[in-house]
Amino acid sequence: RSRLGDEAMPTPSSNAPDSSPFSNDGGASPSAIERVLRGSGRRHHLPTAASPDAMDTDVAEPAAASLADCGAQSRPEGGPHASMDDAGGGGGGSGGHAPRPPLSGPRSGFRRLGLRGMKQRLLVVANRLPVSANRRGEDQWSLEISAGGLVSALLGVKDVDAKWIGWAGVNVPDEVGQQALTNALAEKRCIPVFLDEEIVHQYYNGYCNNILWPLFHYLGLPQEDRLATTRNFESQFDAYKRANQMFADVVYQHYQEGDVIWCHDYHLMFLPRCLKEHDINMKVGWFLHTPFPSSEIYRTLPSRSELLRSVLCADLVGFHTYDYARHFVSACTRILGLEGTPEGVEDQGKLTRVAAFPIGIDSDRFKRALDIDAAKRHVNELKQRFAGRKVMLGVDRLDMIKGIPQKILAFEKFLEENPEWIDKVVLLQIAVPTRTDVPEYQKLTSQVHEIVGRINGRFGTLSAVPIHHLDRSLDFHALCALYAVTDVALVTSLRDGMNLVSYEYVACQGSKKGVLILSEFAGAAQSLGAGAILVNPWNITEVADSIKHALTMTSDEREKRHRHNYAHVTTHTAQDWAETFVCELNDTVAEALMRTRQVPPDLPSRTAIQQYLQSKNRLLILGFNSTLTEPVESSGRRGGDQIKEMELKLHPDLKGPLRALCEDESTTVIVLSGSDRSVLDENFGEFNLWLAAEHGMFLRPTDGEWMTTMPEHLNMDWVDSVKHVFEYFTERTPRSHFEHRETSFVWNYKYADVEFGRLQARDMLQHLWTGPISNAAVDVVQGSRSVEVRSVGVTKGAAIDRILGEIVHSKSMVTPIDYVLCIGHFLGKVILH
Repeated sequence: RSRLGDEAMPTPSSNAPDSSPFSNDGGASPSAIERVLRGSGRRHHLPTAASPDAMDTDVAEPAAASLADCGAQSRPEGGPHASMDDAGGGGGGSGGHAPRPPLSGPRSGFRRLGLRGMKQRLLVVANRLPVSANRRGEDQWSLEISAGGLVSALLGVKDVDAKWIGWAGVNVPDEVGQQALTNALAEKRCIPVFLDEEIVHQYYNGYCNNILWPLFHYLGLPQEDRLATTRNFESQFDAYKRANQMFADVVYQHYQEGDVIWCHDYHLMFLPRCLKEHDINMKVGWFLHTPFPSSEIYRTLPSRSELLRSVLCADLVGFHTYDYARHFVSACTRILGLEGTPEGVEDQGKLTRVAAFPIGIDSDRFKRALDIDAAKRHVNELKQRFAGRKVMLGVDRLDMIKGIPQKILAFEKFLEENPEWIDKVVLLQIAVPTRTDVPEYQKLTSQVHEIVGRINGRFGTLSAVPIHHLDRSLDFHALCALYAVTDVALVTSLRDGMNLVSYEYVACQGSKKGVLILSEFAGAAQSLGAGAILVNPWNITEVADSIKHALTMTSDEREKRHRHNYAHVTTHTAQDWAETFVCELNDTVAEALMRTRQVPPDLPSRTAIQQYLQSKNRLLILGFNSTLTEPVESSGRRGGDQIKEMELKLHPDLKGPLRALCEDESTTVIVLSGSDRSVLDENFGEFNLWLAAEHGMFLRPTDGEWMTTMPEHLNMDWVDSVKHVFEYFTERTPRSHFEHRETSFVWNYKYADVEFGRLQARDMLQHLWTGPISNAAVDVVQGSRSVEVRSVGVTKGAAIDRILGEIVHSKSMVTPIDYVLCIGHFLGKVILH
């Protein structure tokens, strides 16, 4: 495993800040800075091309704290960082409160069941195990286990026996090696999933890191993938699904009834479906450690629907922030056509709970580090080195989403507009290189070096330079010391799931009480926004002004801001975050059992057929739309499906069976519909059956003409004004349409944008009730995606009463009706009653 802190970084360009020939120039050349910051302890590092993509920020080094959102965490082999994209060096999470549902406040009325009073097994499933494995022989392995991040968070969960399932990051093709590694990992409570090189290439480097990661960070789908063959994308997605199934197979082998299964990150979006297909009663939670993009961005993904439906198989879906949860619910609503609620997403009576669980750090670890002699020495050296100057700090992974060029350009603008600060402030930028073999990242590195060199050449002197830039990671204690002496921390992420550099900085500022400038596009802004100065990193002028504000802020204001953020960081611990999620998952499953709708059992076909054959006088009541028509998939809202649904054609496969039923003298068939007479005549004119059009306003006997059940003096004065309202909203709601029937109007917005359609339906009802129908004898029926206005008293139940009366009269009822079967998509139980 490569360790950035122990290995030489790529040689900077000649105009980079470390090109200074002066080793004792007051500004401290990079070599001098490096000596000052270098500690005697082990190096803190970030995952690189060969590092594990574990759900932990400090993989393999007990003393390490990730340069927090320098990349903490998951950086794929040659790909964007993978798991816990935004977790910081302290690892773990926070979220101390009970999580907020995406659209409402905390739930009430339920006792927290959770983990109290019981020992429960927790299976944590992540793409990477929190280990670094090295083979020492045919059956010998050496392992280094992380002591921070999510590991420490889960170890702190009370009454839970946690085990970790994931890929060990190495290819082990032989059974001897696999068994030896399995045995070694078992001692560390880890269970390996063995992936071959081809799966890793297609699933991990391909689909996860070149498609999902850029998309979730608003970078869009890679251009080369847009132009590549469909086969290439499909092969990567197939590998993604196969890999997820391989994870599921390992879970099956170790699952025991009552276990909680916690799936992590975008690598395993397909896993909840695999698990639920194996056992519907599994307790499954899924948590995303990156942003979830808006539905307009997410909908560009070719496999969008399949991934959403897979995630919805989980009982609880968690995100860092309310915004990400809201985007997920919106995607399910707009792409799948499902119902979003304050609790989550409903699909055919099943509720998948969606909530925000903001992650944080183990703040005590950072505070303890500052009490160690090594850290104290670093603090003293840094104070001496930068005496008389304000220290600003940036700690980032060298990545496009971190906004490093924007940060440095804003600092340049600040110096331009405030020349009196040129020799009074210094910016220390720690930028850990990643994906150094990728051209885009090489270009970014050169760009940053060029900007830094230009600014130092412009504002630097023989004794000092305004920017010190390090292409490397730092010793953990040196990093904590750097946090402690910093006056202003500058986080300018263009898009970050959380970014815990801000948390780590606050945790180390117990005495200094410095100022945090934080990008509004980082998830941490929702937790620390009240105490930080929030900025739009794309607005260089705004960031420059914020730098001046931070440097000139009064001690009283600094104290108030810091007090707020410090309280949040130190009370919302990593252990609380993990325990809250697990407790919430247990509660969600328990509540689901109480709220599950009692769905009638499937029709017992054998019994129904047997009783049908034994009966003498049968009555079959059938609906039309969604019962006898061709099936239409509405979730995608494709235009062709909309046209097909509007045409309402009898399914061709049903014509033969329906004709046979109608020709049986012992069977009376009734088709009930809200459609008008012409539609029913077109579809059923050739059949010997009863028809009820417009919910029973018009009836047609088996061998007769249409007759009306309409009262003789029915008032229809409301028709024209209602028609105008329906036309108005149809014109202003794309892909909606309305049907003008003889005695009713139906406005359908099934294929319109779901949220906009609901708003329009609400406005339509207000217009109707306050205007055209305020005093009219009409009923307004609101369906899931429709609004209908019809004369009062017209129901399918009344139509059945009328038809039964006609049947009794015509047949003289020598043989009573001894068999009734009702099949249809009806509201309520109006037919049966």
